[in-house]
Amino acid sequence: MPRTRRDVELLGVDTLHHGRYHFDRYRVRYKTFAGTWSHEVEREMLDRGHTVSVLPYDPLLDQVVLIEQFRPGAFVAGDENPWLWEIVAGVIEKGEQPIEVAHRECEEETGLMPSDMLPIREFYCSPGAVTEFNRVFVGRVAAGAAGGLHGLQDEGEDIRVFAMPSTQAFEAIEQGKIRTTPALVSLAWLKDHRDELRQRWR
Repeated sequence: MPRTRRDVELLGVDTLHHGRYHFDRYRVRYKTFAGTWSHEVEREMLDRGHTVSVLPYDPLLDQVVLIEQFRPGAFVAGDENPWLWEIVAGVIEKGEQPIEVAHRECEEETGLMPSDMLPIREFYCSPGAVTEFNRVFVGRVAAGAAGGLHGLQDEGEDIRVFAMPSTQAFEAIEQGKIRTTPALVSLAWLKDHRDELRQRWR
């Protein structure tokens, strides 16, 4: 029988930190697959809001537009190169629709305004500790205009924008140059649906 929220009992929430992100300790118990209640489970959860990601794609040139930026998470994790190749991403603010955030973030981070947008995937980023739910889009752009430095300085963004053939991006995954989940998910989707998408957007 499928499980639902009714199979979880919230026992308490303790506020640890509320700043840019919310960090709380949750105490729950849940119905096990054997039909009994679990013991009390305590988890510290990071709530940073839900997000969107966009893979900018030019179906005429068969090129994707990627960005590179410094990522503190990679730095703190000890990565020797905390400047990561990624796709566009942003947080959905209260009252916003995912697709409008996708358009806005694409323009802010790449300088390109997609002429069409298609939802392709949804996933939880790290549900054992983070509430974030990411909605992934592919956006139609003119990759020939891609390049330069972008981002909002008051948000600490310093973003390098570059375009490459989609086949080169697929190779970059195999070479370990692309290591962020939204980029991996969206490029895997594009690899499987590229011909269909080029027909749709020709």
